[in-house]
Amino acid sequence: MNLSVCVFCSASDSVDARYLKLAEEVGTAVAARGWTLVSGGEHVSMMGAVATAARAAGGQTVGIVSESLLHRADHDSDRLIVTRGFGARKQRMTEEADALLALPGGLGTCDEIFTAWTERMVGVHDKPLVLLDPDDHFGGLLDWLDAARARGFVRGRSLEAVRHTRTVADALDACAGRLPAPSSH
Repeated sequence: MNLSVCVFCSASDSVDARYLKLAEEVGTAVAARGWTLVSGGEHVSMMGAVATAARAAGGQTVGIVSESLLHRADHDSDRLIVTRGFGARKQRMTEEADALLALPGGLGTCDEIFTAWTERMVGVHDKPLVLLDPDDHFGGLLDWLDAARARGFVRGRSLEAVRHTRTVADALDACAGRLPAPSSH
């Protein structure tokens, strides 16, 4: 099965080295499965690490970068797509992918997750949406969402639309539709 997997992750240069290693693991594993990696198209931090590792392992990469970030673009991408703004960038990333995988990140990553999640819930797409969370990075966010569900702001089926995984293998299996049982956070 030849999938395109969009990886949402950090472009911050102040993340711990373990997150760069995680991004490299993901890029290598995506390529090992013969899949195409779609990313935010920057050559820095986790975003650069995931794409560089995918190419080093023989994978194809598609970078989608906003023109405002062109100075940080991953010009080694097999395909580099430049968009007018962040909204167009997120839309194109989702369009180019068969599955969406979020690694630990900050505000930009959360924005990408929530946009893809909301679009899935309103029927814009039905692509797998997976959180790879080996060290409980998203734990507080998931706790908040659980509380929002308990208060009636979020439906249980909405929470079930995202798979929360701990390992690269489980995350990629979830992207392929071989979903592990939902794990509690």
